[in-house]
Amino acid sequence: MSTTPLIHMQGIRKVFLTDEVETHALSDVHFSIGQGEYVAIAGPSGCGKTTLLSILGLLDAPSDGEYTIAGQSVARLAPADRARVRNREIGFVFQAFNLIGDLTVAENVELPLTYRGDMGATERKERVHRALDRVGMTHRAKHYPPQLSGGQQQRVAVARAVAGDPKILLADEPTGNLDSRNGEAVMELLRELHAAGSTICMVTHDARYAQHAQRTVHLFDGRVVDAAVAAEAMAVA
Repeated sequence: MSTTPLIHMQGIRKVFLTDEVETHALSDVHFSIGQGEYVAIAGPSGCGKTTLLSILGLLDAPSDGEYTIAGQSVARLAPADRARVRNREIGFVFQAFNLIGDLTVAENVELPLTYRGDMGATERKERVHRALDRVGMTHRAKHYPPQLSGGQQQRVAVARAVAGDPKILLADEPTGNLDSRNGEAVMELLRELHAAGSTICMVTHDARYAQHAQRTVHLFDGRVVDAAVAAEAMAVA
């Protein structure tokens, strides 16, 4: 594993202004993720986890602080470069799957690759096949999302996220819409991807799933706290 962090956040703040009222979603957040690490961001609902993941995924920008990915300062990237980094270097897995119902499984996985501009149809098809094979869904390539179970849809969503060989995989409550059996199956899939070399950052409010990661970053009221403080805060809540 490289000693240089793949992800580094220093003094990250996020303030939302609504009707002249300031809401501090994140306050002075510091943490790093190394190449090949599996990190969980854990905490109760409303603590800032999804806001933090949106900033990590370049879907939002911090109000203050420094964020670097693979040594690049995100704040210094032009909008087109941010979009390129988001498309090529970051893979997303969402709680709601976000599959397109009238596209086949294979077409859903291929769709983000069509925006790359540096990849021909043959390479795209090969990547789709490899990604579906990794998640055990090649036999469903010609099916449509409504024909799949929730667990199968999430596997397809994971395949879509890894097809472009991103530097980091961001998973936002990936088991949130699944029963416990399918949830555990998806967690096992993430474990296998990590064992094969993927860098993963997963947001979860469930301590059971956080235990699958190598380490956990605890958030409470928009701040990173240690495990003991997080446990005490949750007990009081």
